[in-house]
Amino acid sequence: MFETAALDRKVSKGDFKRREGPLREALLMAQGRLRKAGFPVIVLFAGVDGAGKGEMVNELNNWLDPHYVATRPLGDPSPEEQERPKYWRYWRDLPPKGQIGLFLSAWYHAPLLDHVYKRTKTERFDQDLDEVLSFEKMLADDGALILKFWMHLDKKAQKKRLSKLEKDPLERFRVTEDDWKHWRMYDDFVATAEHIITRTSTGQAPWHIVEGADANFRSLRVGELLLQALTAKLDEEDVRKRVTAEAANQVVENVPTTTAEEAMKADVVRGAHPTVLDTVDLSVRLPKKEYQERLREAQAKLRRQHREARDKKISMVIVFEGWDAAGKGGAIRRLVSALDARSVRTIPIAAPTDEERAQHYLWRFWRHLSRVGRVTIFDRSWYGRVLVERVEGFAREKEWRRAYAEINDFERRLCNHGIVVSKFWLHISPEEQARRFAEREQTPYKRWKLTEEDWRNRSRWGEYEQAVHDMVERTSTRGAPWHLVAADDKYNARATILETVVAQLAEALKK
Repeated sequence: MFETAALDRKVSKGDFKRREGPLREALLMAQGRLRKAGFPVIVLFAGVDGAGKGEMVNELNNWLDPHYVATRPLGDPSPEEQERPKYWRYWRDLPPKGQIGLFLSAWYHAPLLDHVYKRTKTERFDQDLDEVLSFEKMLADDGALILKFWMHLDKKAQKKRLSKLEKDPLERFRVTEDDWKHWRMYDDFVATAEHIITRTSTGQAPWHIVEGADANFRSLRVGELLLQALTAKLDEEDVRKRVTAEAANQVVENVPTTTAEEAMKADVVRGAHPTVLDTVDLSVRLPKKEYQERLREAQAKLRRQHREARDKKISMVIVFEGWDAAGKGGAIRRLVSALDARSVRTIPIAAPTDEERAQHYLWRFWRHLSRVGRVTIFDRSWYGRVLVERVEGFAREKEWRRAYAEINDFERRLCNHGIVVSKFWLHISPEEQARRFAEREQTPYKRWKLTEEDWRNRSRWGEYEQAVHDMVERTSTRGAPWHLVAADDKYNARATILETVVAQLAEALKK
């Protein structure tokens, strides 16, 4: 595999100067086009010590407009990063659409070293690479351009390179004991690298092996490969935009829309087929006295559990979804009042901001994940992709269909990190919703909660029922199950939710 990177190819200074100018100009032109495009560029550098990874990153920062280039030298995780799922820091550092992110080693760093040092067996190593593949596929499916460069030297060339750096007073600091140790383990590193490249070089995220002995050859090779891939992606994006625009022009205009007033008067249209929501008994009622007793008992248990979980560094992520006016806010308040406010955050999710729209839809949820021992509550969540975005057409069909697998992957990473994931769908009848809407209209301090969209959504009740059914069917797992809560009676809903959280946390504390 690495024979092509040991040919000792060189580029003279004169030839380099002749080719560098046009290449840099073309890269800057492509970068200008990229700023207006709808995708990010992720460039990852890995390879043997001394092969020029850092130099190549510096060269690209010199060639490109650095305002729109982010360099991420990710090595061993910091204590703060270790307290979160291991891919948290990679999601945090992803470049937005229209920009370029340069990563050093990144998500390949730990799998490579762990396998070389025999801290992981082959089975675990392959599982780590499967996680890498899943991560890269998710980004590529969302439109990201991913290029990965393995900067290579043969063993003799690596020794020569390290020795030369050691003799240079200005560069000596770059050579460490670990570099020489790794040189002695060269064969192990190369064998592991070969396995990584063969497993993770895909059409969406290919590896390019670059000979690193000659700086001029190395720089031109990487620059030309980046330009080629970026230009092809930009041309593809231009074609896609043109086709989309032409299709949009063919859409019949002035399609009748349903006004909020019409939707309020119209009957709710139920789905044609039974759904999992039909199994929820909405007739259940909880007397106020019994509710107060169960609430106090559950809150007291949760308060004790939360202190123990914090000491044991167990985190919780609690997700609330449900119909408009189903009582999510009231349930969250009863939950939060049982917790230490210093260790809990409630994240209200609305339409994405411009910053959030420039990223993969899961990015804004990854960045809200808390450190160990804390509770993060999401009022609405990543399930918007398969609910409102699906029903209202904000996401294309291929986007929301692949989101089920992406969400399961996301939640599996949370569970593997030891986070307790609790998900609630608060279910109410259309009649109860209409009653609560009318009540909100008559209550000054609640009136702001009611919007035209709330009324309009009732006209698509059946479509939302089917979307919820598919969501539960595809994303209710043993590690992160869905809990369907009868919420026509708020007392029953609040008590049920608190007791469910207590039961899940108790199970986690036993392990």
